[in-house]
Amino acid sequence: MKKTSYSYVGASFIILIFGIIVVPRIVDRIQNNDVTRSESRSKDVQMSVKDLSELSYLVINGSPKKVMPFRFTNQDGKMISNEDYIGKVYLVEFFFSTCPTICPKMTKNLVNIQNTFPKRIDFGVASFTINPDYDTQEVLKEYAINYGVTNPNWHFMTGNKEAIYNLANAGFNLYAAEVEGAAGGFEHSGNFALIDKEGYIRSRTDAFGNPKIYYKGIISQAEQFDEDGESEDITALKEDILKLLGDE
Repeated sequence: MKKTSYSYVGASFIILIFGIIVVPRIVDRIQNNDVTRSESRSKDVQMSVKDLSELSYLVINGSPKKVMPFRFTNQDGKMISNEDYIGKVYLVEFFFSTCPTICPKMTKNLVNIQNTFPKRIDFGVASFTINPDYDTQEVLKEYAINYGVTNPNWHFMTGNKEAIYNLANAGFNLYAAEVEGAAGGFEHSGNFALIDKEGYIRSRTDAFGNPKIYYKGIISQAEQFDEDGESEDITALKEDILKLLGDE
């Protein structure tokens, strides 16, 4: 037999082995849902949901808690209310533009999340300033530009101080206060609230089945842990946003 004939026989043998061993394994992976979304289709979110458990509602007096109605001016001078977020999954934070401590970290983490869902028109962010006397529409506009905010549903809102503080402390139980001597003059929670398309507060549950309610917004995915050993929540938050968005 000629040398070239041996080459053809060898190639045919390799193809046969591939068909017998490898192809059935691929088929088996697909049948058992082991192929992630990023493998099976090309979408703007190149990730898969690892935790398939249902997200919990925050139940108050026997009823799931909805976002308290609000209406404030955004960075573009438009009036934005909770009704503008109906039909969208969104995150809520309280911050101020001159914050020297946790706000820059929170904003960077939110930009990271924004960039994970670049084409989802049903995803947004609601950022409420707790220093509305300084954080005017123009200041918030510049802040958004400087941090690379591109999502049209990310609204930086300012307005009546009392209404904003009531929304933070009573509406979300996300602490916010003007404190003399505090860094920047204010104290506030470093957590994010996750809201579903119907306006309900949602979250994962702890080991006892209770809703965790909020997600830590200060620790980045890259850091993984803070100096106290607390782990980051951004990875979980991205997965949970994807759950609420659905694979549309």
